[in-house]
Amino acid sequence: VGCDRSKNLVDICGEKHFQAFVCDALSVPMRSGSCDACISIAVIHHFSTAERRLATICELARLLRPGGTALIYVWAMEQEYKNQKSKYLKEKNGSKANEKEINAGTAQRPLTDQVPGSSSQDSACSDQLINDSKDEGCDARPVGADSRLPVHSNRTSFQSQDLLVPWHLKGGTKKKEENDRVLLPADSKESQELSPVFHRYYHVFCEGELEAACRSLDCVRVQKSYYDQGNWCVVLEKL
Repeated sequence: VGCDRSKNLVDICGEKHFQAFVCDALSVPMRSGSCDACISIAVIHHFSTAERRLATICELARLLRPGGTALIYVWAMEQEYKNQKSKYLKEKNGSKANEKEINAGTAQRPLTDQVPGSSSQDSACSDQLINDSKDEGCDARPVGADSRLPVHSNRTSFQSQDLLVPWHLKGGTKKKEENDRVLLPADSKESQELSPVFHRYYHVFCEGELEAACRSLDCVRVQKSYYDQGNWCVVLEKL
């Protein structure tokens, strides 16, 4: 059974005869302890506060039966790890000829306009999770509630943990293309003729940060924590 915040994506699942429904990761309308396993891929890094990110992990744990497992993937701050570039960085030079990098420039937007409900307390919580991880290799710090969010340049290393990533939608009428990303210069004629550029919020995780958040919960045990192609990943077991 699948769920997603996007009705359009859930509709595609329905057309393919898969079981899926629309919901929010903070409140999944399923019985507690009803799942043998849960998977959360590229979801938690879209939540704007440490409190909300932890709440989504709690919700995953609630759904699991005792002994059940959950797999979590989030985007990593470290896109170059152990002297190896992630696929995300490699695709900048290895992408198809008809794809060009988005030139996001140095545009910025107020954090308070983009992520309602963020507070200095949440930033402090995120700071604490990073400190608890005892990681010395990540120098980036969370953006405060009164700061401005940088707009990320696609296929480059991250300069901030909290940022906006430009997202172009392809033109056309086919439903399967509605959620594909196309990389075009932001000021090009082609991009202006396409749908507007959407800026999606991301909190990219430093090494140890996701694991520290999971270990702060008494109801789960971290079975495994690892790095996979620009993502930090954790496997949890419900106690």
